[in-house]
This record gives sequence, structure tokens and C-alpha cells, in this order.
Amino acid sequence: MVVVAVIAVCAVLAFLVPGLSRRPERGTHRTLGAGARAGGKAPGILGRLLSKPFHTGSRAVSRSGSAGRRSRGRMPF
Repeated sequence: MVVVAVIAVCAVLAFLVPGLSRRPERGTHRTLGAGARAGGKAPGILGRLLSKPFHTGSRAVSRSGSAGRRSRGRMPF
């Protein structure tokens, strides 16, 4: 649920203020990366299973931010 909220905020921020959306996106990547590293310390396949949601969330944040900036670039004003 938190990841969905972060993605929504990144998309809205990227659409409204594209130049200022990079820093929150990087902060989100840093936070999700820390979670992925912590989950990856578990042994074996469990480590991959615990870190996978963080990698997926990070990829979604990237897509959301880039989609917002791309759609803003297509606007006529």
C-alpha cells in the first residue's frame, strides 16, 4: 500500500513539476534499495524472495516518474 502511494506521488510530482521530481525519486530508490539489501541478507532463495518486492517497487517508481515527465513533455503548454 505504501509503495502504491509513493508511486502516485512520484507520478503527480513528475507531471506537475518535472524538474523537481528527480530528488524524491532518488530518495525513494535509496529507501527501497536499503530494504532490498536488508532482505537480500537472508540465506539462499529466501533472500531473493524477500528483496524482490523492493526491486519491483523501485522499478515501478522509475516507470511512474518517467511516465509523468514524458506526458508533461507532450502537453502543449
